[in-house]
Amino acid sequence: MAISSFHPPQRTLMGPGPSDVSARVLAALARPTLGHLDPAFIGMMDELKRLLQYAFQTENAMTFAVSAPGSAGMECCFVNLLEPGDKVIVCQNGVFGGRMKENIERCGGIPVLVEDPWGRAVDPDKVEAAFGANPDAKFLAFVHAETSTGACSDAQTLCAIAKRYGALTIVDAVTSLGGSPLKVDEWGIDAIYSGSQKCLSAPPGLSPVSFSDAAAEVIRQRKTKVQSWFLDLSLVMGYWAGEGKRAYHHTAPVNSLYALHESLVMLQEEGLEASWQRHCDLHQQLKQGLAELGIEFIVPEGDRLPQLNAVTIPAGVDDAAVRAALLADYNLEIGAGLGALAGKVWRIGLMGHAANQRNVDYCVAALREVLSR
Repeated sequence: MAISSFHPPQRTLMGPGPSDVSARVLAALARPTLGHLDPAFIGMMDELKRLLQYAFQTENAMTFAVSAPGSAGMECCFVNLLEPGDKVIVCQNGVFGGRMKENIERCGGIPVLVEDPWGRAVDPDKVEAAFGANPDAKFLAFVHAETSTGACSDAQTLCAIAKRYGALTIVDAVTSLGGSPLKVDEWGIDAIYSGSQKCLSAPPGLSPVSFSDAAAEVIRQRKTKVQSWFLDLSLVMGYWAGEGKRAYHHTAPVNSLYALHESLVMLQEEGLEASWQRHCDLHQQLKQGLAELGIEFIVPEGDRLPQLNAVTIPAGVDDAAVRAALLADYNLEIGAGLGALAGKVWRIGLMGHAANQRNVDYCVAALREVLSR
C-alpha cells in the first residue's frame, strides 16, 4: 500500500500541552533551513538567548534552549549540577516532582522528600523544617507550576528559604514561563527549565534553560564527569556561547529554533506583564463558564494556575467518552488526569496562543453540549 502525505486535522488544543501554534510561528518554521554553524543562524541564536533572558527575567549568561523537550531540560539541570552523594530537598505535590526525585536518584544524589497533597502548593513550612533537619542539603528542587494538578507554588518564598541555608535551587517552569509571573534574578533562582510547547506556543521539542553564576561555578568545579555527554554544559556551551566561531557539538534543530525565536518575538511585542494578565483574565472567564456547568476546580483559588485548569469530572460522567466526543465532534482536545488523578479530573489548558476568548467560549459550549447528552 502506498503511503501519501500526512495532513493533520485542524484541532483546538486546550489540553496540558502542546498548545495552539500561531500561523506566524508556523510560517517561521517553514523558512529555508540554514546550516547549524552558518553565521546568519548563529546571529539568530544570539537573539534567541536575549529573548529568553527577557522571558525568564534574568541576566544569566548561561541562558539558551536545549535541543530536546522539557524533560531533557530537567535532566540537563540535574546531571550538570549534582554529583554522587549530594543531598537534595525535593518537593513533590504531583507527577513532575516525582520525576525530579527520579533524576536525583539516577545522578547518585540523596533525595529528601517533602510531600504535599496533589492539587496543593508546596508548603514553605515543610521545606523550612526539611532544611532544619538536613542543613547539609546542597539543593532545593521544586515545580513552580505543577502541570499534573494546576497548582502554583510560591517560588520566591521557597528560593529565599534555600538561600538562608546556602543551597541552590532547581526549578521546573515548564508550564509557567510566559503565562505566570516568573522572575529568575529577583527571586534568586539558580537553575530553571521550561518547554517550548506550553505558554510560549512554539512546536514541542525545545527546552529553554537558565543557570545563575553560582550554578555555573558549581558546574565548573565538578569533580566527576557529567553523566550525559549530550547534555554536558561544558560541551554544549561551546556551541551556544562565545563570539564568532562556535564549537560544533550537535546539529541543532534549526527550523524549530526559528519558530521559538518567532514566538518569543511575539511575547516581547505583547509584553511579559500583558501576557501574564491575559492568561489570568481568560482563566476567570473559563472559571465562570465551568461554574455554570457545575464543574469545580481541585486547586484552592489562591494556588491556581490560570493556564492549567484541573477540574473534577462530574459524578456519573465517563471521562474518556467525553474527551473522545470533544475530539471527534468539535476537534477540541482537553487533557486527562495523570497518576493519582487519572479518571478523576480533566486538565483544560489556556496557554499562549490558545489563551483567547474564542477558545474559552468554544470549550464551555462544547462541554455543555456533550455533557447534556
